[in-house]
Amino acid sequence: MVAQKEESPFAPVHRHKRWRRILGWSSAVVVLIVLAGLFAAYYKVKTINDAIHRVPVTGLGKRPPVYSTASMNILVFGSDSRSGLDHHMQVLLHTGNDSNSGGPGNTDTIMIVHIAPGRHAVTVMSIPRDTMVPYYACASGSGYPGQQADPNADERINGLLAAGGPSCLWKTAEQVTGIHIDHFIEIGLAGFVNVVNDLGGVNVCAPFAVDDPVSGLVLAAGEHHIDGVTALDFWRTREDIGLGSDLQRIQRDQFMSAQVVKGVLSSGLLSDPVELLKVVSDMAPDLTTDTGMSLTDLLHIGETLRSISSKDVQFVTAPNQPYPLDPDATVQFAQPQAGQLFSAIAHNATLPGTAKTTALLVTPTASPSVAPSSSPSSITSQAGRPSPSSSPTAPSLGSVAQSDGGISAASSCGSDAGAFKGPLSP
Repeated sequence: MVAQKEESPFAPVHRHKRWRRILGWSSAVVVLIVLAGLFAAYYKVKTINDAIHRVPVTGLGKRPPVYSTASMNILVFGSDSRSGLDHHMQVLLHTGNDSNSGGPGNTDTIMIVHIAPGRHAVTVMSIPRDTMVPYYACASGSGYPGQQADPNADERINGLLAAGGPSCLWKTAEQVTGIHIDHFIEIGLAGFVNVVNDLGGVNVCAPFAVDDPVSGLVLAAGEHHIDGVTALDFWRTREDIGLGSDLQRIQRDQFMSAQVVKGVLSSGLLSDPVELLKVVSDMAPDLTTDTGMSLTDLLHIGETLRSISSKDVQFVTAPNQPYPLDPDATVQFAQPQAGQLFSAIAHNATLPGTAKTTALLVTPTASPSVAPSSSPSSITSQAGRPSPSSSPTAPSLGSVAQSDGGISAASSCGSDAGAFKGPLSP
């Protein structure tokens, strides 16, 4: 009979200690992995946050009242500055290389984005780049000279960025519309390209073949799914299509923007923080905001809009008419229509409704003869300009926008044929 080895009474204790050591080391490894992940996430967010340019907004003067504390108004604009683009990128994006390439540039696209309370409706109002506005005092700063107020003269709104920086454009937009602006976002040329590419492209329609040597846009007739570079060409095409006017360019861009919105909503991007962060990351080097807007604010705005539908995103152009002293090249706000629309946005009178998607592609008061212009100018002001904020009532935002030819993001790609019509078209 084989004698059994007597087990030491201390053996279980040793085994327990060994397992505790193993569990202890495993826990330490897990903690290190979690901490490393958190550090990597923090570093990623910090890197993106540091890449966004931020500038202070000052000297706004007496500002419009805040009529709706639950809504948000963001001034969004894009400039034609080539700053940060090397020669290869300028060739790739068909931007050319002009004398203004290193400066702040002119604002070819100016919009006020109104986000309604509850984040379930958005109105995007475009302001034509050739709109004449009063001269307001704007301080000088890094890269821009500033300007003195002149009550007897007007200037093109697209020249304000170069004159007085984002503060000057912000101040003027508030003064002429009576809309209290909360933040601004400037998107550079390369940033626009990156966003469209991250979304997987966008649909556009051309009723005829387009070959524009100025913007570089080359499209056959029909519907196309295009990448970011071609989308930028489409966005900038103006002189050689239809009427050659900025008003038609805005109409075409609104239809393309509608397709972008539909793409964003259908992709679920706004419900995916990781993908949303990636898009913002690709935009960040070409993004400028006011110092009051953080990366968290940007992501939060995107996430809170995740349940919105395309029919609740509305695009409209500020009602305008030819500017009497230079009717072939510039426009002014048409009153009382413009004042009514501005007042409706400022007061968030009602939630925006679905706008018309056919016919009224040009605002009823807009002139089809407005020609393109590439540089800002000033003209002696006319007396008796009506105040846009003087409307005693706040009409329905949806009804005003519809009467001024607005569209919703539910509009189809094929609805924009009228935005190409004119003597410059085949």
